[in-house]
Amino acid sequence: MRLSKKHIFILICVVIAAATLIAYEPIRHNGFVSYDDDTYIMKTPTVTGGITWQSVSQAFTQPHVFMWHPLTTLSYMLDYQLFGLNPLGYHCVNVLIHIVNALLLFLILTNVTGTTWASAFVAAVFALHPLQVESVAWAAERKTVLSGLFWLLTMAAYIGYARKPGFGRYMLLLFVFGLCIMTKPTVVTLPFVLLLLDYWPLERIGRRRTEDRRRKAEEERQKVSLKWLIIEKIPLLAMSAALSVITIIAQKGGRVIATLDKIPLDHRIANAFASYIKYIGKLVWPSGLAVFYPPSYSNLLNTTTMIYAFLFILISAISIYAGRRRKYMAVGWLWFAGTLVPMIGLVQAGVQAMANRYMYISMLGLLIIIALAGKELIAKHPRLKTIAAIMGVISLSCLLVLTRMQVRHWQNSITLFEYALSVTEDNAITENSYGCALFNDDRLSEAEQHFGNALRINPAFDTALIHLARIYLKEGRYNEAISTYEELIKRNYGTAELYYNLAMAFGIQEKYNDSIKYFSKSLELNPDDPDTHNKMGSILLAAGKIDDSIGQFNESLRIKADQSAVYENLGTAYNQLGKYELAIQNWTRAIELNPGNIDALDKAGWFLAACGEKSVENANQAIAYAKRACELTKYAVPEFLDTLGVACAASGKFADAKAAAEKALNLARKTGKEGLAGEIEKRIKLYEAGQPYREK
Repeated sequence: MRLSKKHIFILICVVIAAATLIAYEPIRHNGFVSYDDDTYIMKTPTVTGGITWQSVSQAFTQPHVFMWHPLTTLSYMLDYQLFGLNPLGYHCVNVLIHIVNALLLFLILTNVTGTTWASAFVAAVFALHPLQVESVAWAAERKTVLSGLFWLLTMAAYIGYARKPGFGRYMLLLFVFGLCIMTKPTVVTLPFVLLLLDYWPLERIGRRRTEDRRRKAEEERQKVSLKWLIIEKIPLLAMSAALSVITIIAQKGGRVIATLDKIPLDHRIANAFASYIKYIGKLVWPSGLAVFYPPSYSNLLNTTTMIYAFLFILISAISIYAGRRRKYMAVGWLWFAGTLVPMIGLVQAGVQAMANRYMYISMLGLLIIIALAGKELIAKHPRLKTIAAIMGVISLSCLLVLTRMQVRHWQNSITLFEYALSVTEDNAITENSYGCALFNDDRLSEAEQHFGNALRINPAFDTALIHLARIYLKEGRYNEAISTYEELIKRNYGTAELYYNLAMAFGIQEKYNDSIKYFSKSLELNPDDPDTHNKMGSILLAAGKIDDSIGQFNESLRIKADQSAVYENLGTAYNQLGKYELAIQNWTRAIELNPGNIDALDKAGWFLAACGEKSVENANQAIAYAKRACELTKYAVPEFLDTLGVACAASGKFADAKAAAEKALNLARKTGKEGLAGEIEKRIKLYEAGQPYREK
């Protein structure tokens, strides 16, 4: 039975969708990665707050990680509303949008070119090519697949308008493009692509040669001057210009756009030529696909650069020359080269040499050339049709397998960066990222090695040095941490977090003056951080500057109320001043806020039993606090058991007091706390004599 065109079209759509699902099936095992997923999703209050009137307003009025893309932000908010922080939901949405994009692309190409199988090939490669994995499997790249959707919808709206111009259709075009620019800044090149479509396949510029007089007359009526075609794009170009301005404003204060003086112009031009040719190579032979490609800037007179430049210019010349008769070649090449302009590195965004995600839409230009050139070749040599079909199926099958493999590399941060290091060289950024992933997995020695590798590649890589200092702190190598932080300060890398960590290192070593000095510097840069005020208060308390410490604790509570740990510290400060009522009030408040605050439980229990007013109520409350502390620590902390013994003795329960004290004594001796053991022995003698323990 011979299938109709409609049935063939539906069958192709089903096959593309099914093949894409098979290719991306491993994504169900993938989690979030530490490369932007945390800042874009997990740690963004606008997203994790769900959909509210306030969050929707913020999506349109505030940058999201130094980017203005409100529709993308809203899509994350909706995902959070539906899935919480379950990464599977975010990944499934990305895959679904990617499938819709592939089917929409097939529909558009079939409609404007009249070729079913060539269009199907382009759509299938678009859906299955492993270059697309970064855009689909990376939750933070929702903006790429979403911008692809609205890019294609804008094309569809424009095609409808171009074939039957009218005010309503033009307003629809402006509306859809307006949505498009709210997804990702790189869509600014879309108006230029629409102008390319006017040349081919819409052929609104001039008319094709035809012998059919009626067709010729119809085309003459549809002919539009180039001047008018440009004029009708002015509103779209204005919207693109506005988006560019908004993007520049949003990125102020971030490290997204590198300043021009950091990367010389000739180096950026050299990288652009190299990237264009490498992108073609990745499309034809998709191997070594990394999440980050390290820059290897060279000047224009470098031999390799000159070869890349020659190849780019040669291909451009051939495509444009051949495009006089085969318009799809000129359009396809200019589509590829033009849509990459915002990401090619001339205005450097980030420090990567290139990125797979930048090819999401740009690859379509090259795929159109390949597919239509193949169709033309088969038309001239029909015997090649079977061979072409077999090669097409084999190629698509290989792409499907490669995509499944690539998706698995995105399983987690460790697998992602480990693979990237295996396919790139001298990749300081990825060495650092892999080190962070290992650090978060508590594999400190391995993390230290990779941070060291990053510094070997780039000795000026301050971020890797910061992470090394974090390892030194966590391992108790305080002198190494201090010297590392001091080196960073010499490099003028003084942040609030750096000064905070340096202050903590000095504080642990009981170098209180140095600790106070750097806490003060941290607060100069970040005066409204409650934790810094609390930690500085603790150091002041340890240094005997009790009044100053109380001031810091109160400032911390002013900034952020209801902090159990701060109330505990405040109680300790008042206790040292002899203001016992204030001390017990603050400890009680700490316990109310956090019934699991074992230090506050122990301090309050000890005070009520050994220092406070003698009363049955105080003694019973002391027992309750002390028991709670022991239960939370599974009766494994001798100090807490000692407090329980003191509390029981205050209530006249001397047998219970002795039993608790003896357990505390055994634990103290096992853990080498001989001083504590001696004190407990003295208290046991009091209990045996029927006397409670009271502090003088």
